[in-house]
Amino acid sequence: MKFQDLEKVLETAKELAKGAGRIILEVYNRDFSVDYKDDRSPITEVDRKANDYIVKNLKSKYPECAILAEESKDDPERLGNDWCFIIDPLDGTKEFVKKNGEFTVNIALCFQGRPVLGVIGIPVTGELYYAVKGKGAYYEKDGHIEKIHVSSRTSDIRLMMSRSHKSDKLLELIERNGIKNVKSAGSAIKGCLIARGEAEVYYRFGHTMEWDTAAMHCIVEEAGGIFRQMDDSEMTYNRVNNLNEKGFYILNHPANKLT
Repeated sequence: MKFQDLEKVLETAKELAKGAGRIILEVYNRDFSVDYKDDRSPITEVDRKANDYIVKNLKSKYPECAILAEESKDDPERLGNDWCFIIDPLDGTKEFVKKNGEFTVNIALCFQGRPVLGVIGIPVTGELYYAVKGKGAYYEKDGHIEKIHVSSRTSDIRLMMSRSHKSDKLLELIERNGIKNVKSAGSAIKGCLIARGEAEVYYRFGHTMEWDTAAMHCIVEEAGGIFRQMDDSEMTYNRVNNLNEKGFYILNHPANKLT
């Protein structure tokens, strides 16, 4: 894998996100069963189907790259590879189960721990957000493509809140900073909306995993936004511990950092 290959990899990732979306919708539009992992988070048959579809195709096309995927057994050998795909085949399973449409397919590629490519597909709407390091961020729907950028707004800012993962710390932050304009959305859609200039701030105090954030991280930064862990350090990927323990925040502008 070389950096000049990333545009071709992007086209592959976009097609895989769309293909996984079709697999997801086949199940979404009928009755399905829900199981639960050890941490009581839900998992459905489609999590596994979409995961297998993406992983199989990436392994076939890019055997030189490691893969870290939510529904695949972890291979520690990935830690010695500079290149690692990070996959969440269905981000927002709770939203999928609720049938509110707010779930995504997340595909990222990282180089030496930094996200250099990100694709996020929203199956229900057919929307696609994507970015390659140094090339900007884009939004695509029904064949229409537009370059996206975070907003320049620094007053009456709009804060994104998770649909299913609210926290007391977040509610206290909102009250302390006098935030009046709060919008809710599921999965990685929150970061996408900030990248597109439709909101300015998102704070996530609770735990997430690498596959929840990698693609969103790339898209936000390429759209001109700020993505940091809660202690202001940079989030890295392809780690031994996949848990994002510190929480994170996304801003459109440094002036909007909340305290």
